[in-house]
Amino acid sequence: MDTAPQGRPNQRRRTRKDLLQAATQLVRQGRKPSLEEIAEAAMVSRATAYRYFPRVDALLLEAALDVAVPEADALFERAPREDAVARVERVDDALHAMILAHEAQLRTMLVHSLQRGIDGNDDALPARQNRRSPLIEAALSPVRNQFKPAALKHLAHALALIIGTEAMVVCKDVLQLDDAEARKMKRWAIRALIEAARKSPAAG
Repeated sequence: MDTAPQGRPNQRRRTRKDLLQAATQLVRQGRKPSLEEIAEAAMVSRATAYRYFPRVDALLLEAALDVAVPEADALFERAPREDAVARVERVDDALHAMILAHEAQLRTMLVHSLQRGIDGNDDALPARQNRRSPLIEAALSPVRNQFKPAALKHLAHALALIIGTEAMVVCKDVLQLDDAEARKMKRWAIRALIEAARKSPAAG
């Protein structure tokens, strides 16, 4: 069975998510909670919380980012249900604004994530929270009948490449685009990927 090796990584991701959700809820209440308070709210031990976040400031930073990212229900409340491009563009707009507001913190988190890979800790505790994929999946959910299942999966993965912190780094540092140019390029890419996915054959 190939499910056994996935059990521990999945559990680690869930535990990390529980800690972040607990911290986010406390931050939304206007508090700056201690690691003990966050651990208690997440129903894990302080030792477990410390394994995931040795410094409470790192946990609170990620919680602040979670607060800045809109919930899917709010983001798509008035979005057209059948327009895949418009729905994905909403995700990109929301994350683009969050990234601009928290660029320094996000670059720092990216450095830490890369350093873990250099140190050979790829199979250790998860280094980052995936915020983009749940929003991309929520954007595509009402229009999934427009795509073959394999194409829909590939589309969601491809969109994650052009939406998020790494895309910002490429636009700014590699391509040296200004904000307006970056937005225009990403919108072109979103439309191109969705159109390609619609034309994708059933196999593959």
